Amino acid sequence: MEKTILIVDDSATVRVAVKMALKSEYEIIEGKNGKDALAVAERHFAEGKRINLIITDINMPIMGGIEFIKEIKQNRNAKFTPILVLTTESQDSMKMEGKKAGATGWLVKPFKPEQLQGIVKKVIK
Repeated sequence: MEKTILIVDDSATVRVAVKMALKSEYEIIEGKNGKDALAVAERHFAEGKRINLIITDINMPIMGGIEFIKEIKQNRNAKFTPILVLTTESQDSMKMEGKKAGATGWLVKPFKPEQLQGIVKKVIK
């Protein structure tokens, strides 16, 4: 069964870049901010499907990445789902906040497709 990745970013360009890097091996679903992504995930779970990895930005309108991570981790279907943060933020304090919220890993934009593919392969076994 194909593994599913939820991409959460307010930039359509970033969503497309991540999708292009990963779509050959994974099913990709998308959210344009944290609130939208929660609804997308809920619909996915309601269909009895799993999300194997979430890749989220931090700085987004309506609901940012840290709040999204905290919210999605409350869902029993996503409690143990790994979350990679893909953002322009690189401060250690922000990384610690992300880790505390439940993020598994942190990548700084811009990213190289091969780098993202390698990390995703390690996180989704």
